[in-house]
Amino acid sequence: MKRKNKSYILAGVMAGALVMPIVTACSSSFLDEKLTTERNMDYFNTDEGVQALATGLYYDLRWHFAFEWGYTMQNYGTDEFTVGADGSNGMWNDYITNLGADITTVNINTTHAYDLWDAMYTDINAANLLLEKLEAYQGSDKSQLTGVAHFIRAFDYFKLVTQYGGVPLKLTATTEKIEKEFTRSTAQEVINQVLSDLESAYTEITDDSSNDGHITKSAVAHFLAKAYLWRASEINDSWNASTKSADLDKVIQYATVVINKHPLAANFADLWNYTKPDGDNENLPEIVLSAQFTTTEASKPNYGNSMHLYFTSQYKDLPGMQRDIPGEREYNRLRSTYYAYNVFDHVNDSRMWKSFRTKLRQNNTLAGHDLGDVAVMFILNKPGDSRFSAVRNNEVGVDAESGKKVPTTFVEYPSGTTSADKPLEDDAYIKYFAPCSKWVDGSRSTINEEKGNRDGILARSAEDYFFIAEAYIRKGDYASATKYLNIIRERAQWKVGENREEHVNGGAAWNESALGWNVFIKQQGIGSYINRSTYYESNNLPLGSLDKQSSHLDVSDISQVDKLPAEDQAIVKKLGLSSQYDVAMCFLLNEKTREMFGELVRWVDLARTKTLVSRAKAFNKDAAPNIDEHHLLRPIPQTYLDAIQKDGKALTSEEKAAQQNPGY
Repeated sequence: MKRKNKSYILAGVMAGALVMPIVTACSSSFLDEKLTTERNMDYFNTDEGVQALATGLYYDLRWHFAFEWGYTMQNYGTDEFTVGADGSNGMWNDYITNLGADITTVNINTTHAYDLWDAMYTDINAANLLLEKLEAYQGSDKSQLTGVAHFIRAFDYFKLVTQYGGVPLKLTATTEKIEKEFTRSTAQEVINQVLSDLESAYTEITDDSSNDGHITKSAVAHFLAKAYLWRASEINDSWNASTKSADLDKVIQYATVVINKHPLAANFADLWNYTKPDGDNENLPEIVLSAQFTTTEASKPNYGNSMHLYFTSQYKDLPGMQRDIPGEREYNRLRSTYYAYNVFDHVNDSRMWKSFRTKLRQNNTLAGHDLGDVAVMFILNKPGDSRFSAVRNNEVGVDAESGKKVPTTFVEYPSGTTSADKPLEDDAYIKYFAPCSKWVDGSRSTINEEKGNRDGILARSAEDYFFIAEAYIRKGDYASATKYLNIIRERAQWKVGENREEHVNGGAAWNESALGWNVFIKQQGIGSYINRSTYYESNNLPLGSLDKQSSHLDVSDISQVDKLPAEDQAIVKKLGLSSQYDVAMCFLLNEKTREMFGELVRWVDLARTKTLVSRAKAFNKDAAPNIDEHHLLRPIPQTYLDAIQKDGKALTSEEKAAQQNPGY
């Protein structure tokens, strides 16, 4: 059941937006909502007001999928993605000087240093207000609501500390007088508060049965494991020695709670087989917490889930193609890197072909070709393949199922290229790449509709296996870490009888029950979505030749280079790693790409493990020239530094510099 009460949501948001002193600027109209009724702060002294404020806090979870900030601060500048054809937020990937306290606006889509800061402090203030109003509240759900407030405050401070390091801690609500004097707490103080709030929420929340977006005990446990792991990570090595051992035990404890309650989906593809809003894939037990979106316009203030826009490559200008709903409105922001393709075992790992869209159906007239045939293919092959002479081939690629020539084929490794070459990353092909297909949303009403209806996954139990494995790696227990990662890899194996060319994504939601079907089908007649991949064409194998076989991905020891799969050995060599710990962590981070590619977790994982710089330099050509260690933290927003005071006076330049992160 979705949370759809608009007035409650707005009440909760506005409780923060009206009074939060740290919010000094916001370029987006996202938070500029109007109250639907005339109310003042006394409303929150009523039982109805408390309920409204608590419901409003859930809107905080939607924010992280609502605009370009969702990917800029989580996926850009890593090993998995670089900038596509649109550089509205290129500074977040390239680490150029424009990535600073006051980011120069490229256009309306640019993410600023203050976007996350402002939004999180707005909601922190709302959580603080709810905690204060709950003191006099006598409802039977008081404990649950208190847990929700503690969880949201912790969730928001965790977002802040993982991006900026130490930030101001504000644990009381501001409702009247504007406060202007703030200093940054240390990262240690902030994460301690996060953990305290989460531990409180874990005690206060008893519900562990719902799967409708409510915050449950399992959701709290997931973020407890995540927060304890962050505190135990390399980025905090200057102060975390005394807590590290106990923290790793806590990681295992809480992540085990989650995996026991939330079994993995049987098939990795089930997670991305989106056929309608609130459909089966949004209610899988593996999903621990999601930001709820819906087709109901009243529940979408200014935004729905917009992540469907950003990962798609261009296709509308290719022969036999035109833009349509299942193919997406291609904003072309996140361009898959060669690391993202080559980290997979192309033959044996099903996740590769379930995470990338590699075929498009012809949806426009083209002489010599028929509507519905394959018009575009991405061949993800290996060096040594001599079938294709160039990156872009016209009328050369052949669809294995129909036997027909394909108008346009893009090739990862044309004839004559080696593993050191990256021809598909040349600027000539900046618009064209096999895109991450996890966010596609064919349920939208029109081609240009930006407000998607898919839920945004905030936590799924597969990640808890990674938490446990990483904790064991940090303990030096590589056998146990291997065991937990093999559980993930076993799910990724092809099963006997599985159709290896099958591919599903949210384009399948463009069907008879979709909002845009009746109008659009009359105009065009066929959509670009096709439920097949280039598995057989890419691997140069006869169609169906492996469908009756299973594949095997188990690894015997993730700490020994010679025991790793070939693709992992190549990455270990590229990064120059040798110790058991470094090799095991490298494998874990590689495996997390294979499992969670494009799921808005990568930047924090690399920053906290202090592998961001080495991996970006090795695999992200645009980040490589500029990135250094100071980029492990984001710049403190200039809007905050300019607004606060000390002893009733604006900060001096020196005082502002003292509150800024080094290097900015």
